[in-house]
Amino acid sequence: MIFPPHGRLAVWYFWYFAFIGAFLPYFALYLQSIGLSAGRIAVLMSLGQFMRLLAPLLWSWLADSSGRRVRIVVASSAASLASFSAVFLTQDFVGLLLGLALLHFFWSASLPLVEALTLAHLAPNPERYGRIRLWGSVGFIVTVLGVGLLLDFAPISAQLWVSWALLLGATVSALTLTEVNGVAGQVAGQIMDVLRQRKVLFLLAAGLFMNAAHGALYVFYSIHLVAQGYGKTLVGLLWTLGVVAEIVVFLAMPRIARWISMRRILLACFILAVLRFLVIGWAVEFVVLLFIAQLLHGASFGAHHAATMAALNRWFVAGQQARAQALYGSVAYGAGGLGGALLAGILWDSAGAAITFSAASGLALIGLILVWRGVPAESAREPVR
Repeated sequence: MIFPPHGRLAVWYFWYFAFIGAFLPYFALYLQSIGLSAGRIAVLMSLGQFMRLLAPLLWSWLADSSGRRVRIVVASSAASLASFSAVFLTQDFVGLLLGLALLHFFWSASLPLVEALTLAHLAPNPERYGRIRLWGSVGFIVTVLGVGLLLDFAPISAQLWVSWALLLGATVSALTLTEVNGVAGQVAGQIMDVLRQRKVLFLLAAGLFMNAAHGALYVFYSIHLVAQGYGKTLVGLLWTLGVVAEIVVFLAMPRIARWISMRRILLACFILAVLRFLVIGWAVEFVVLLFIAQLLHGASFGAHHAATMAALNRWFVAGQQARAQALYGSVAYGAGGLGGALLAGILWDSAGAAITFSAASGLALIGLILVWRGVPAESAREPVR
């Protein structure tokens, strides 16, 4: 059976985030098992954010100029698969640093280009984005649960083989994607004219602080839970719960956006993020509170991401979309994620888990202030361009 373009995109999202579900929660545990320090673990786990600072801008410029987004996604996915193979060849910090740096350089190309491709396929119905993107969350759930169960009886190195297989699946899936014709060259004005507007700058800055706040979660959450005596199956279940909440939010966003402005959605996301990280840091022994904190992932990531994607889709024209997505990825996931991960690495050994997650809460609070001061209510309904 041949899937329509929307179905192929959904399958690609599934494989892409399935890899992240196997890699992100458990690779830090593998690094810990081979004797690396918290600082070195933070450096290796933050390479993805570091590469997202500049690499996506290069890939997106090529994509917007040539209109060949799919070819770039295929090539970068294949290169990612080859680069990840370095983890089977060495446990040396420098060797892992080089291999993972190459992995993330190529892997960082895919998501912003497919995000732009998805929005182009959905035009003029961008509100359907969440219903395609949620399949990425499903992929994450399948692997975060599956790998968690696997690692309760298999060696931690099994995670490496699962991750490699999922990268292969993402590469094969990329071959099925189809291009949207007539996008290249549609610039309709300078992209800097949009970027200089106050609301755009404040939204990007708020995204940076939201993703910085998640840095401690992505690097140390699993280590934090295992240190408190939780089994890896429960660790996987908690990760899964957060992504289930994310899926529910993606499904509900079209209805929510009809009744609540983007500004109010964003304000709620940041308020709940502040509370979430405080609970994770100070109430880790109460599993019920941890469950509640993970449900808040639907707000701190799901609703925040969907609202931001909707704004970018309105504010930038078709020929600017790949660069807009890449710029957001570089600022928020690159600079924000990198800064948050490195800050967490510095604080973890010296100040402990509670202070580390309190710092994450403080970063979310700064993002809340930025949205409050810089994103006016009318931007929920009116395009900027």
